[in-house]
Amino acid sequence: MNFSQTSSSEDFEFTGSAREYFGIWIVNLALSIVTFGIYSAWAKVRTKKYFYQNTKVAGRGFDYHATGKQILIGRLIVAAGLVVFSILSAIPLVGILILLVLLFLLPVLIVRSLRFNAQMSSWSNVRFRFHGKAGRAFLSYMLYPFLTVFTLYLAWPFASRSVKNYVVNNHSLGDTAFSFESGIGAFYKAFLAAVGWVVLVTLVSSVIFGPPIVMIAQGFDNPESGAFALAIAGIYVFSFVTILPAISIYQAMIRNTTYNNTVLGGQHRFQSTVKPLKLLLIILTNTLATILSLGLLLPWAKVRYAKYMAANTTLIPGGSLDDFVGTIEKNAGAVGDAYSDIEGFDLGLPV
Repeated sequence: MNFSQTSSSEDFEFTGSAREYFGIWIVNLALSIVTFGIYSAWAKVRTKKYFYQNTKVAGRGFDYHATGKQILIGRLIVAAGLVVFSILSAIPLVGILILLVLLFLLPVLIVRSLRFNAQMSSWSNVRFRFHGKAGRAFLSYMLYPFLTVFTLYLAWPFASRSVKNYVVNNHSLGDTAFSFESGIGAFYKAFLAAVGWVVLVTLVSSVIFGPPIVMIAQGFDNPESGAFALAIAGIYVFSFVTILPAISIYQAMIRNTTYNNTVLGGQHRFQSTVKPLKLLLIILTNTLATILSLGLLLPWAKVRYAKYMAANTTLIPGGSLDDFVGTIEKNAGAVGDAYSDIEGFDLGLPV
């Protein structure tokens, strides 16, 4: 479902700044430390509010409505569950039974997380909604990825597409539904690009660094030889130049495919023009800057990333956007307000 940008398109924009976010971030960090992590729930809300409220399209902004109390309650429930599981798992048979229960409970938590995040998010004062069921979440997030193991992960694009189908097609803005439909070819293209990068870097590295690696391996049985430290450093370097870029390339290509094949209300389309290599450069330099600054440049890195992603996202209305907004406001009413007491289950799942 390819389409070109038209004169009536509305570009997304992120209006925040690194200076502003640094002030929020440093306060969040300090309060989280002095409260032994308790304030981190409120810190998460403040961060999300800042990024949501500074993201706009067609002159209208997004917002995040959860509270720190909701997030904290959700975390405490999950933490309590993990403690109970750790205690009871000491009993062999009970531990196995609890593990099976958790296996089937996870899809429920996934649905609760997606539903919570949708209901706590809005655009133009209209809440998003999520209508997915736990049974389909089990298939998309657990069963299908597991089955790809038996294909040596060659069927991974099918599992990936299933997740996008499940998430997008079960979201709505008010009562106006999103829909997503895409062939499998684009998912395989992203998959092969990511795998190709890993294979290419591995082959080049083996040719250039093969002899030194053999020499290091010969002294690996002596902990004092420094071989162990070099091996650990090598793993980090390999991950930095191989795994991280592969994930970035895959992320960019799948994002473009998802947005370019998503429709809102049967007529309003989206366009994503993220360049895989550009995104890779941003992520690599952001990571380096954050590490070398001992974390102080993390706010700059997050704002830089948000600005790039927004600048490469476009809404292409299929009609008058004013009429559309008026319609969803009238139909949605106070959607989401009734869920203000829902626990803040937030598993950090992508939407």
